[in-house]
Amino acid sequence: MKTITRSPSVRQHNPPHPGEVLAGLWMEPLGMTVTAVADALGVSRKTISKIVNGNGAVTPEMALRLELAFGASAQSWLGHQAAFDLWQVEQSRGKLAKQVHRVELDEAA
Repeated sequence: MKTITRSPSVRQHNPPHPGEVLAGLWMEPLGMTVTAVADALGVSRKTISKIVNGNGAVTPEMALRLELAFGASAQSWLGHQAAFDLWQVEQSRGKLAKQVHRVELDEAA
């Protein structure tokens, strides 16, 4: 039998951008437009459009607005953003690893 060992830091898929989650799980099923969501959240249409199109991030304030409007926790919205951001930066791990050196415990003292 073959044993497969996986590093916990390696992600196996590209998580969706929070804007994709907003559009797919909330806007489309509820029949809401970008304008309707912007009005409900008290923000500009441009702000929601950027998020839905993957060009804007869900900030802590936006996460709270989304929680108040849709009921999903602010923490879950920030979790979506963090997972997306971390996966994106993981794609340049090799480049970063060349620029960073591991600090050994005896070096830090």
